[in-house]
Amino acid sequence: MSLGSSMRPCGDFRTTYASDMTIFATPVTRYLALAFIVALLFVPLFGSPYMLNLMIQIGYYGIAALGLNLVVGFTGQISLGHSAFFGFGAFASAWLNNSFGVPVFFAIPLAGCLTMLVGLFVGIPAGRIKGLYLAIATLASQFILEDFFARAEWFTGGSAGAMAEYLTIFGYTFDTDQSYFYVVLFYVVLMFTFTSNLIRSRDGRALIAVRDHYLSAEIMGINLTWYRVMSFGLSALYAGIGGALFGHYLGFVSVEGFTIILSIQFLAMIIIGGLGSIYGTILGVIFMVLLPEVMEWSVHLFSASMPELIQSLAYIKEMAIGLAIILFLIFEPEGLAHRWQRIKAYWKLYPFSY
Repeated sequence: MSLGSSMRPCGDFRTTYASDMTIFATPVTRYLALAFIVALLFVPLFGSPYMLNLMIQIGYYGIAALGLNLVVGFTGQISLGHSAFFGFGAFASAWLNNSFGVPVFFAIPLAGCLTMLVGLFVGIPAGRIKGLYLAIATLASQFILEDFFARAEWFTGGSAGAMAEYLTIFGYTFDTDQSYFYVVLFYVVLMFTFTSNLIRSRDGRALIAVRDHYLSAEIMGINLTWYRVMSFGLSALYAGIGGALFGHYLGFVSVEGFTIILSIQFLAMIIIGGLGSIYGTILGVIFMVLLPEVMEWSVHLFSASMPELIQSLAYIKEMAIGLAIILFLIFEPEGLAHRWQRIKAYWKLYPFSY
């Protein structure tokens, strides 16, 4: 056997777009991802109601945050009205079910489509403006939709809110945390898989090109207006589906739950997780969902010596979110996804990881 035939390539050899844009870098990571999903199927059998509640929150917030990362992290636009789209999806699904008798199974994706239409309309200014002006435009959409929620009693129930029925399939009602967990898990896997394939496609690369250098993208023939508006529509689609899952999980949707504070929290999720990172989005959501729980546990831990902390718990949670954003922007601006990559690289090259 010759020396050349016995040699095997080592290192990172990627000679095609398909190999460069693959979802899983190695077969091992693919099998680990599948094993993790299978393991999640057994969580309702052994998990506590508290843990299931947190994981369901991570699920529907993760879908909505992924939509925001599409427009901010992958396209380079800015949106300060994401919670309004989240709320529109929740109200739209309840409205379709209550007013027209559409089964919840179909109302959830239809609510996402209706929210996408609103997002496309809001995204029209993105074709002409950017930066601070776009931020103000999306902030205006937040307050416009908030006012719409309060006044459109036929759609939202006004100040009284709207009831959202539980999901029912073939007579089985998903009215417990153990059963609804599977509904949320299905949509999480579906939306994250769709996004992973979208980013690998021609349209996904065009979105990234618009973000990295819009002038070069335009010279290459990419329609900037189309892709900027499309990114807002996709972002609203994700927010609408996440909001619909949220509404049917609680069984009730109220106008007070979709304020600018929630929009800032969505921004915090993708900043902390990592802009332009799909799995970083879920890391940021996990961090943001668990942070208030950790703060509440800490306050109760020190409440014996400082009882006044209990009365300030709500403010402490909000301060912790703001402080987390500032600290990540200073010390880890690329988010948890970048830190995870550094950790993997360290152990992959150990003991020569310098």
